[in-house]
Amino acid sequence: MSRLLQWGILGTSTIARNAVIPAIQQSERGEVLAIASRSKEKAEAIAEELDIPRSYGSYEELIADPEIEAVYIPLPNHMHKEWTIRAAQAGKHVLCEKPAALNADESSEMIQICKEYGVIFAEAIMYRYHPKHRRVEEIIASGEIGTVRAIHGNFTCNTADDKENVRFKREMGGGSLFDLGVYPISAARMYLGQEPEAVTVHALFSDEHDGVDMMASGLIEFPGGVALTFDCGMWASGRAEMEILGTEGRIELPKVFGWENSDIPPQIIVHTDSISREERVSVSNSFVLQAETFASAVLEGTPLPFEPENTVNNMRVIDACLESARTRQRIVINKA
Repeated sequence: MSRLLQWGILGTSTIARNAVIPAIQQSERGEVLAIASRSKEKAEAIAEELDIPRSYGSYEELIADPEIEAVYIPLPNHMHKEWTIRAAQAGKHVLCEKPAALNADESSEMIQICKEYGVIFAEAIMYRYHPKHRRVEEIIASGEIGTVRAIHGNFTCNTADDKENVRFKREMGGGSLFDLGVYPISAARMYLGQEPEAVTVHALFSDEHDGVDMMASGLIEFPGGVALTFDCGMWASGRAEMEILGTEGRIELPKVFGWENSDIPPQIIVHTDSISREERVSVSNSFVLQAETFASAVLEGTPLPFEPENTVNNMRVIDACLESARTRQRIVINKA
């Protein structure tokens, strides 16, 4: 049996407890060795609940553990930079929850330091690892829907009553563009294989939620006259869908970013003038696939499908979206 990657978890967030930790434990290449919280009692309770051998009452203690090879960072967004850098300096590989940082400059610095210390960095945008997205890319490349003319995407939920949620704290990197907008934006970049040129975004900044963007709607301009129109929000009815519109047909992706089980609806629906068909590629846990891919990169040197620079490029788009929403202007994206 091949060796298991030894993981430490920096934080006890819901996404860590409900998704990422179980996924690492279900994977064939990973083991969760330790978890840390600023409260030793909380770390001990979660460790007992999830059958994790070690618990620590500080993040410093966890990254000082010599047996831990990689860390997952699900901390509030404003803490990602500090703990990515500190983990890298301790020789730990880093899987950092999205968004990787508060802006492109921060993410670029994080990635550069990881390179300097010889550790792998990846942003935890888990949906991208599901094979249905490779299938979408195949359909586009085949020409079945013709030339892509536009992409539409959305990701919304309603958690507005949870006023103490860190996603509603401006200084902690709250807001719907950071939390949900990264999904349709990264997906459009992935499907098109291009970087956008400019953005125009309108947003609802809520005084009830520390002034963060609770809803945003935007236009992302790509080369060749192609655009992504999207909306994201944390104060709206829930949905997560994308549509890729071509000259000869279109692809629908219902529940495009969600967790999946055997009761899922069609993952891909293709419409052309002659046919409409449904495809189900596989019922796969994207979190498990993400853990497996990261472990293979660390243990075997297998190249990651999404290079760290992809993170910086996505953050440049988010930066421009926020600037556009605040200034009510079209923003041209500065290239590296």
